Amino acid sequence: MRAQNRLSASFIKTAPVGKHCDGAGLWLRKRADGGAQWVLRVTVHGRRREMGLGGFPSLGLAEARKQAAHWRAVAAANRDPIKEREAEARAARREDVSLAVLTADAFEARKAELKGDGTAGRWLSPLTLHVLPKLGKVPVTDLDQRDIRDTLAPLWHTKAETARKALNRLSIVMKHAAALGLDVDLQTTEKAKALLGKSRHVAKNIPAMAWADVPGFYASLEEPTPTHLALRLLILTGVRSSPLRTIRLDQIEGDVWTIPAEAMKGRKGATNAFRVPLSTEAQRIIDLARPHARNGFLFPNTRGGVVSDMTLSRHMERRGLEARPHGFRSSLRDWLAEATDAPHEVAEAMLAHVVDGGQVRAYRRTDFLEQRRKLAERWSDHVTGGAGRVVKLAGAG
Repeated sequence: MRAQNRLSASFIKTAPVGKHCDGAGLWLRKRADGGAQWVLRVTVHGRRREMGLGGFPSLGLAEARKQAAHWRAVAAANRDPIKEREAEARAARREDVSLAVLTADAFEARKAELKGDGTAGRWLSPLTLHVLPKLGKVPVTDLDQRDIRDTLAPLWHTKAETARKALNRLSIVMKHAAALGLDVDLQTTEKAKALLGKSRHVAKNIPAMAWADVPGFYASLEEPTPTHLALRLLILTGVRSSPLRTIRLDQIEGDVWTIPAEAMKGRKGATNAFRVPLSTEAQRIIDLARPHARNGFLFPNTRGGVVSDMTLSRHMERRGLEARPHGFRSSLRDWLAEATDAPHEVAEAMLAHVVDGGQVRAYRRTDFLEQRRKLAERWSDHVTGGAGRVVKLAGAG
């Protein structure tokens, strides 16, 4: 048996940065920030395994040795201690089969598919705001369609989209519970939908400005403030508010702005960033905004973050306009349809819309950058007061 219990409590408190062996595979890793981590090294099935036991001082020397002895015994029995611990954790989770616990588990399994690993909270919010406060403690095995109906009924005719998203998330959670071996009714959400009936709520599109009116509004954005400049660049590029507001200087290279894949809506799991061609006017607006840049962001706010979507919307609201910032994407799309001969796939690419099936997209590798560059320049000519003439795309089609 290798020497054990080499370390002392007094030494650990003042141990220098580095690795310190207590013996029999137990190590203390001291970090430069003063923290430390207990690590156990064992050999199972001929290969070395390394498992973290916990941090010091929350896990003291005596308890670390106790845990190490337990897991060494597991390894001596030719069982992988890491897998054994994971199995124990799963078993512990299964003891609590409440909707809240299963929702968290389902989200953890799914978040790699979500934009920014789900950090924006939009996947969870329909449940955390409207469902879990009432049903979070209910075991999923007891959950039925009447529970869901009674919970979502207040939203069904007033916030139909939110209620629909909540039903969709609940269906995913129930499927996750079934995959874990729990006895749940996978038709619960569909039955709840049947009980709720047809929604009276009529979805409304975000108000948009007619493309012929955009030049007048653009000209009114005279001040070199982050709000005015952000709205100008939003109009010129046709992108969504989020990537525009969080644009970073290191994303701009010459006349191309590259938006990271994870910042693009509707591109779950995408590995390709989206290139936005910048017209001469767009580049001028970026240059005007550069003096405002802070922490790498082109449009910061006074509190250390970035300009908010509400700030842009309120500016238009104070002007007495019904249209909202997101509506400029519709303005651009209508202009493309009515004032240019841009092919459908090029026009949709201007707005980063995904068209065609996955197989077609797999073979079509172009993002139509050059065609979009010409259209961006023509759109810029229009919004800065140029004529709304029909645009011909040489070689496109």
